Amino acid sequence: MQLTPVLSAHWDEPDSFTLDGYRRQGGYGALPKALGRPPDEIVQLVKDSGLRGRGGAGFPTGMKWGFIPQGDGKPHYLVVNADESEPGTCKDTPLLMANPHVLVEGIVIASYAIRASHAFIYIRGEIVHVLRRVQAAVAEAYAAGFLGKDILGSGFDLELTVHAGAGAYICGEETALLDSLEGRRGQPRLRPPFPAIAGLYACPTVVNNVESIASVPAIVEHGAEWFRAMGTEKSAGFTLYSLSGHVVRPGQYEAPLGVTLRELLDLAGGVREGHELKFWTPGGSSTPLLTAAHLDVPLDYEGVGAAGSMLGTKALQIFDETTCVVRAVLRWTEFYKHESCGKCTPCREGTYWLVQVLDRLERGEGTEADLDTLLDLSDNILGRAFCALGDGATSPITSSIQYFREEYLAHLEGRGCPFDPVAATVFAGAHAS
Repeated sequence: MQLTPVLSAHWDEPDSFTLDGYRRQGGYGALPKALGRPPDEIVQLVKDSGLRGRGGAGFPTGMKWGFIPQGDGKPHYLVVNADESEPGTCKDTPLLMANPHVLVEGIVIASYAIRASHAFIYIRGEIVHVLRRVQAAVAEAYAAGFLGKDILGSGFDLELTVHAGAGAYICGEETALLDSLEGRRGQPRLRPPFPAIAGLYACPTVVNNVESIASVPAIVEHGAEWFRAMGTEKSAGFTLYSLSGHVVRPGQYEAPLGVTLRELLDLAGGVREGHELKFWTPGGSSTPLLTAAHLDVPLDYEGVGAAGSMLGTKALQIFDETTCVVRAVLRWTEFYKHESCGKCTPCREGTYWLVQVLDRLERGEGTEADLDTLLDLSDNILGRAFCALGDGATSPITSSIQYFREEYLAHLEGRGCPFDPVAATVFAGAHAS
């Protein structure tokens, strides 16, 4: 298996994030090509490429662009979701640090395609270094004539605003992000209407992930067939896989969709020496866990879905046998409880009770019936919450009970976590007697 460095091809160059560094590698070469074609042709090109949203759901990007009504007399908006905050997800941040101009170029092309004259980058406020780098890139693009009035003499105008969020995970949900942009509390909206019809300021809006938009210049430059030559039939192209956790060389690995974790681990030096894989997440903490039995599952939307999980953001968190799965799931669930916006009862109340029950089990003070309670709570949250946060909170719980039920029971038998030195001694003593 070979990597396909496109987005990450020049990350190791010291000035990759500057306008000069980007242009030296052909940056902004796709922009005049796009502006020289009718907008609808660009939409069709992205449709033909098979590019799917890289933010988690995998919805076809060109199709989303095509939903924007034309000739409606309303302003159109493009909003880039850079509010990356899923536990384990870490692909957009290094991309923005190393090559923010590829996003800017993609934004101009996408805005032209959907006939938007104002675009926004909603970026996580805590990552100040990334925020400043993106702001500097936008300023460089304005000075060079790639943003503003009459871009490259095409007659196309575009204003680009960089907006810093205030640290709410819920604002990664597209409609909560739009509410936050409008100055309101970030909470999900009822749908329909969908953002394509009534999004930002009640106008047609496209919300795309950073990596989705950053992939557009290469598609314009090289064509749809070039992009489709990578990946699988239904999951085309290249993407960034983020390996973290108990792996020798963690980091970003840009590879065709459909690669397996076994292949990526070979490139990353494998699980740390002397240990073996226990469980892993294919797309961040909101996707169901997988185990060593799934090492050869194709990491595309269809393959991971068939294995009972979701590709999500391709955040591959690797955990070896020293990790307590119950404690890991508890920590994730505490995060979802804390980040719930509180708008809907299933998520607001459900995540609270999930934490209470998990905490009791982790300390070895629960009962086997608590496992059924967790599954019942999860069933009442799944599909009933206002947005996907509630669904994501249930994923690690139900999957961990499916694969590691005996480990939950070991906490009860040993009156505590068997991975904790004190509890493990009690557990061993009880079994010896």
